Amino acid sequence: MMEKPYQVRLEEIFEGPMDLLIHLIRKNDLDIYDIPIALITDQYLQYLEFMKAMNIDYAGDFLLMASTLTQIKSRMLLPTHDGEEGDEDPIQEITRPLLEYLQMKSAADQLIERNLLGEKTFIRNPSREEFSTNSDDEFIKIGLFELIDAFQKILERIPDGQRVELTADEISVKDKISQIIEILEAKASITFLELFSDNPDKHEVIITFLAILEMVKLTLIRIIQNVKTGIIRMIYI
Repeated sequence: MMEKPYQVRLEEIFEGPMDLLIHLIRKNDLDIYDIPIALITDQYLQYLEFMKAMNIDYAGDFLLMASTLTQIKSRMLLPTHDGEEGDEDPIQEITRPLLEYLQMKSAADQLIERNLLGEKTFIRNPSREEFSTNSDDEFIKIGLFELIDAFQKILERIPDGQRVELTADEISVKDKISQIIEILEAKASITFLELFSDNPDKHEVIITFLAILEMVKLTLIRIIQNVKTGIIRMIYI
């Protein structure tokens, strides 16, 4: 009997719809008080389509936010007449909760950091090759949406005609996780691009993507990015 396609439940590991909006605002270098709703709505829906294509089971909150954005976009397109008193600026329906969320997220991050080592410090494990950095290097933790951006860049290099159907006879996500762990057992870390062959196909990219998500959920790895070079690195915890 053929196995069901591997599915990752998003609410168990990464961020929610607010985090996706914040990611899009930062990615496009936008002013949170002047959000171009049409642009953000279109890009938000594109991310949902990508997650759906990758068989990621995201929570209903993502669909609710998509509906809210679409509704605001429609209201923004309606004509207004001079001297007509309208309702509150529709953009405020997104700006206000975003600001509140950022405040709560900042407070939560500060609490978490009290129990963490510094961004440039990693626990030494003598059984692995030590991961070292230059003192000038600065790293930031990244989440699902930055990871999606990195995977999309790889997928863009693959010919459009190459179709992928994940079947039981192909390498499984569990097998891929085992392969990655085997590499990390010998090294303290590995760069994102080192996970792929020179000419990866879509199947390899999808399986690797799902494997990384699963490893994050299991707290097997930590994902960071070098601020200067943009290189993404997986740290074995």
